[in-house]
Amino acid sequence: MIVWLNGTHGVGKTTTSALVQPLIPDSRVLDAEKVGETLMDIAPGLPGTDNFQHWPPWRQLVVETARRVLDYTGGTLVMPMTVLVEQYWREISAGLAHHGIPVRHFVLHADQDTLRERIERATPVPSPFRLRYLEPYAEAARTWLHDEAEVVDTTRLTPAQAARRIAAAVGC
Repeated sequence: MIVWLNGTHGVGKTTTSALVQPLIPDSRVLDAEKVGETLMDIAPGLPGTDNFQHWPPWRQLVVETARRVLDYTGGTLVMPMTVLVEQYWREISAGLAHHGIPVRHFVLHADQDTLRERIERATPVPSPFRLRYLEPYAEAARTWLHDEAEVVDTTRLTPAQAARRIAAAVGC
């Protein structure tokens, strides 16, 4: 099984995934961003883009990497990764379904003011990359994302509380 933690940048996916993993027996964290980083290291580079998710191989390799790891280890993969483009989520989830891999899709959510505050507090200089995704996240949440997932509102939760909610939702 895959426990996918979605949500915008700065909402706490990476922190929460590290706290969820010990609560789910026989689980591992697989950060799909590492697949994107591998593609970004190709030289000469792939066609220019502002987001590696726009490269079709990223979506295919996320599915294939998850499948191969699960074939090798079994258990559960906890995957923290923002996916805000509905078509991309459909490609990934359909690919996993094709291989018979069940996915529990969670969206970590916080209101825009809280997100902005967390992003600005995270580093001495606020991340323009993370701030740029606040509106696309809000649009995805309004139009499709919250309908496709179990929403965990982290506005007033600690990462540990969010992790316990997710683990309880998957029966752990």
